[in-house]
Amino acid sequence: MTGRRALERIVATTDVHSSFDQPLPMLTYLHAARKRALVVDCGDFFEGTGYYRLGDGHIERQALALLYDVIAPGNHGWRHHFEPDLRALTVSANAIDSDTGEPLFRPIHIARIEGRRVGVTAVLGEQAFTAIPRAERTGHHVISPGPALHELKRRYRDAVDDWIVLSHSSFEHDLALAAACPFVSVIFSGHCHSEQYGPVQVRNTLVVKGHELGAGYAEAAPVGQSWNAHARAFPDRAPMAKPVARLHSQLNAMQDVLANPLGPLTERFRHTLADRREILTLIARQLRARLNAEAVVLNETCLRPVRLGPVLRRGDLLAIEPFANQLVHTTLPSDCDPDTLAAQTGPLIVVGDLRGGGVRHAVTTRYLAETYLGGRWNRSSLSLAEAVQAVLTEQTGDRP
Repeated sequence: MTGRRALERIVATTDVHSSFDQPLPMLTYLHAARKRALVVDCGDFFEGTGYYRLGDGHIERQALALLYDVIAPGNHGWRHHFEPDLRALTVSANAIDSDTGEPLFRPIHIARIEGRRVGVTAVLGEQAFTAIPRAERTGHHVISPGPALHELKRRYRDAVDDWIVLSHSSFEHDLALAAACPFVSVIFSGHCHSEQYGPVQVRNTLVVKGHELGAGYAEAAPVGQSWNAHARAFPDRAPMAKPVARLHSQLNAMQDVLANPLGPLTERFRHTLADRREILTLIARQLRARLNAEAVVLNETCLRPVRLGPVLRRGDLLAIEPFANQLVHTTLPSDCDPDTLAAQTGPLIVVGDLRGGGVRHAVTTRYLAETYLGGRWNRSSLSLAEAVQAVLTEQTGDRP
């Protein structure tokens, strides 16, 4: 049970992705809200900007420990949930140790909200789980969210009045999950990065999602015998307590480092929202020519769209390529099919014909090679960030 706070509601964030360029609305609101609200996160608090790359999650860990009561594991930052301070906050109904069959995290957090015993748990979608780098999820697996929730309800039926689920699966999956688990009062949705926030009512269950990238939150509160829910943007500012001020000071110091210029942008990309597909297509063509590769295979989601100015700053580059991808040479599986691969990874940029079966070797990212392409690779001389910088700036030199 949560301690002595008189809780009235639940406040949920999702897919923050280390978005700390304008952190005060989120940080100050959550710190103030926690006096009367159970504060939760639906996953992917980590990775996505230079703040994560510079600090390897240090800022994110501090924020979660300071502001949150319960967190769900997402596919980004999976490894951080096994660190002792964050593991104590993490819940999951369907993440399992493959060898022992035991839960990887505690399955439930029980809080009293307006006199009700509220069980808060989390589920990770199977597609999201497979997106975790293979090395980080070795020995782990997830079971189907619906049966996992039914089993948890059976085990805790005498201890819980209302069920709340933090889902990292996607809004559409959560609508189906609500239909399969009508005993759940509210599903806080995540992972989808869609414009659908809800709330949507499915029988007795509300499905709602907060605004991603630290822009807003979802909220739910008991009303009579049911629940009410909505999604809102964070207000501009709330009073700044000392713990938040200390965190903000650290972020300011990181902002100074991220502002360092790397070089002038080419005219094509100046003052634009960087088109990641265009950037990756240019990179793929140049890599194929430079490395004499049979094919180049890159997934569109390895980059993020970022608004650029006249100069490429370090923070811009780390925000466009936030995942520290290494480019590698890989031997493709004999049954490699671009349509099947795209269904797993999202849209692909492919230079070279993979459909005829004649292509056996490709340049790709280490992430794709290890997670989806059989795991065999040899390191190339370039990181993806170096390739991005070369395409975006005028000072290309001998780079691709």
